[in-house]
Amino acid sequence: MALMLSPAATFLPVATGKPTATAGAMRSLLFTTTSGTASGHRSSRKVVAMADILGDFGARDPFPEEIASNFGEKTLGNVDTLHRILIPTLSVLSLSRVPLEAHPAPLSEEDARRLLFKVVGWRLLFPGKGDSDVLKLECVWKVRDQACGDELIARIGKALDGAGHAPAALLFEPPNQVRAQLCTPSVGGLSANDFIIAARIDQIKTKDLLPKKRVWAC
Repeated sequence: MALMLSPAATFLPVATGKPTATAGAMRSLLFTTTSGTASGHRSSRKVVAMADILGDFGARDPFPEEIASNFGEKTLGNVDTLHRILIPTLSVLSLSRVPLEAHPAPLSEEDARRLLFKVVGWRLLFPGKGDSDVLKLECVWKVRDQACGDELIARIGKALDGAGHAPAALLFEPPNQVRAQLCTPSVGGLSANDFIIAARIDQIKTKDLLPKKRVWAC
C-alpha cells in the first residue's frame, strides 16, 4: 500500500500486511510510502516502525475460550457504550507456541517490562541487584518438600527438552523453594526467547506440588 503525499504533508506509516505471531514479529517492520518532490518526480521513502505485537495493556485481553463462551452477551453494561475486544498477536497462550529465534536480538528494559505482562509469576532482575550481573527473568515456586521440588525441576526439564535454550539457573533451595532464572548469554541480557521459554514453563502443571492450604474452622 502506498500513500500519495504532497511535499509539505505529514504522514503516518501504514502496514502493508498483518504481523504474524512468530518470533520474527519481535523485529521492526518496514513500511513504504511515496511522496512528491519539487521537480514532480516521485521518490520512495521507507519508514521503520515497530509493530504493535503486545495488544492493549489497559486490561487483560480475553482468551479464545472466553470469546467462545459469549461472555460479552452475559455481562451487564450500558447499551450506548462502545465495546471493543482487542486480540493481541502474542498472548499468554500463544506465546508458548512461538518458535525460538536462531539469532535473537537483545531486548531493551522497556520492551522487557512490556513483555512481562505476557508471562505469569515472573519478575525482572536488574544488573547490580543481588547476584545478577545482567538483566534476567526470574520465577520462584513454593513447594511442599524437596521431593516436590525435584519433581518440578524434572517437569521443567522435560518441557524444555530439545528447545535449545536452557535456564540460566534452575535449582531447589531448602526447605521448600524452586528458583528459575532465564537470560540469553549471547546478547548479554534478555531476548524474546527468554519470554517464550517462560511462557512454556507457565504451561506446566504444578498444583499437585504446591503446599496444601490450611482451613481453620471457627
